[in-house]
Order: sequence, then structure tokens, then C-alpha cells
Amino acid sequence: MGRRLMQAAVVVLVLLAAAQLIRPNRNNPPTDSSRTIQARAGTSGELAVVLDRSCRDCHSNNTVWPWYTQIAPLSWLMARGVAEGRKAVNFSEWASYPPDVQRTLLSVSCQDATSGKMPGPYTRVRPETTLSLRNIETICAAARQAEADATDGGRHW
Repeated sequence: MGRRLMQAAVVVLVLLAAAQLIRPNRNNPPTDSSRTIQARAGTSGELAVVLDRSCRDCHSNNTVWPWYTQIAPLSWLMARGVAEGRKAVNFSEWASYPPDVQRTLLSVSCQDATSGKMPGPYTRVRPETTLSLRNIETICAAARQAEADATDGGRHW
């Protein structure tokens, strides 16, 4: 039994070592600061702080890639999560969304934050991304304001 266990351990180590050769893309696209949600007229400073702290890594072009994103298979999981997050909503490309899509994205962000879906399990690795009740209310208030502005003479937040 001891010999089989040793062989299995060697196989696992070889596979983990070989996995390090498969490197995912961990680049951050360039950001035009005038196109970000933070540059949008009416965006509160508090909302910008919350989004930067809790949402930036998966939902912007300014991802911070910590040391553990260098090690497979964590590197693959993080790269996939960032790609999916940017596809869902990218706060660095906010100006590219039509106003109705912006309102929908803010509303969904409020719902996801309220339900605990976001930032999700990432908080286990980066606890500073946890959203407080005040942070959630900040996101939801921005969603409500955007909706109110849309029904208030077409003015956009």
C-alpha cells in the first residue's frame, strides 16, 4: 500500500508541475478614465470607492493579480472569473453601455450584492472585498437614482 501511495503522490506532483506551464492571460486592457463609471456625472465618491474596493478585480480593466494567481490551477480559476466578470459588466467600459443597459446593470448589481451573490466566494481570499450593509445600500441607491433620473425628464445620472 505504501508503494502505491508514493506512486500516486509522484504522479500528482508531476501533474501539478506540468500544469504550471499552462499560463492563462492575466493582462489588463488599457483604460480610458473618461469612459469609467467613476467618470460618469452624478456618480458619488462613495459608490466609486465601493466599486474600486469590492468589484475592481473582476469587473474592471484594473484587476490586481495577487501572487496566488501565478499558481495553477488557481491561476486558471481567477483568469476565468475575471473574463466572465468583465463580460457581465465592466465598470471601466461604462460609457460603452446604452443608458437603459447601465440602469439594468446597476439594478442587477444591487440585487447581486443584496443576495450575497457578489462578491461571492472571492471574499474568502480577499476579505477586504466584503460588502457591508452601507456598501450595499450605496450600490442600491445609485441604481434607484439612475432609475429615477431616467423617468424624470430623460436626465441621466
